[in-house]
Amino acid sequence: MAGHFESLPDGGAAVPLDEVEISILRSLAVQLLELIGPGEEPGDSEAEDLLASVFNDGPSEPPADPVLARLFPDAYGGPDLVPDDDVRAASAEFRRYTENDLRARKRDDALALVRALDGLSVSSEGGGPGGAVLRLKPDECRQWLGALNDLRLAIGTRLEVTDEEDGGELLRLPDTDPRKPMVMAYLWLGGLQETLVESLMD
Repeated sequence: MAGHFESLPDGGAAVPLDEVEISILRSLAVQLLELIGPGEEPGDSEAEDLLASVFNDGPSEPPADPVLARLFPDAYGGPDLVPDDDVRAASAEFRRYTENDLRARKRDDALALVRALDGLSVSSEGGGPGGAVLRLKPDECRQWLGALNDLRLAIGTRLEVTDEEDGGELLRLPDTDPRKPMVMAYLWLGGLQETLVESLMD
């Protein structure tokens, strides 16, 4: 899994992916979508959708699942701060009005990743044996950055990664450790994310 993004003349980016990489990325994105949950059912009209989005309150309590709590953290406080009643109330109020929109954006980003992968024509050309070259437009790059970041946060939370040094320690795990495939995916996603950022800065 050595593919990395390179910049394109139109401001987008491209990366060669083999069949295994495409399958892993798609599977991880689908799992993320399942974790985030389904979106709202579309309304009968655009006006109804707008009104629903304005008056549809979200949850006020943080998610119980550690991964969802990492993807949708409290707006106030932090890991080193024991929140008082005022901080909890402010966080609950902020979450109530923002979490649904944040979930929708994360869902859209993951869906963009899946759709881009589904649109690839896998062949023996371009990305090597059984591979393809993924080409992203500038707006797709933003969505991919969001999705890659969310996937890394999700896997890192499951692996209990707390800082960059943990990644190095996890890399030294024996191949027999059941966490090793997740570690490799975590590090590979980090490489993709980093080269995508670099390609957009060129």
